[in-house]
Amino acid sequence: MKVFSTHFVLKGKSDYKDLAPVFRDILEALLEEIGQMPEEEEIFQMFVDMNMVDLERNRKPEGYNRKGKMRLIFPMDRKEFYLKTYSKATDMVKMTDFIGGLLTSAGVKFEILHNDRTDFE
Repeated sequence: MKVFSTHFVLKGKSDYKDLAPVFRDILEALLEEIGQMPEEEEIFQMFVDMNMVDLERNRKPEGYNRKGKMRLIFPMDRKEFYLKTYSKATDMVKMTDFIGGLLTSAGVKFEILHNDRTDFE
């Protein structure tokens, strides 16, 4: 199965802790976009809290890797996160632009790469 991805590679001195101020907005937008926003605020807050503990300690967070049309992945081998989908029909432009705007407003230095690592599945 072919994988399509948009990578947000952290540059310069930007680090995981710099994502903390905007992570809730990123996750909320992603879950809304893929139709997986929990009806109960407590469940959504649990997803946020699980990631924020790591971000605030400048560690790689879990992300959101549940079955759906798009996933939010934090790989082990470099400071980045990416949106991954298995369908070319999924339009990632809206999410890419939204997340890019949030990162820029938070002062995070990053580079966007598309389909950077097509060897994963």
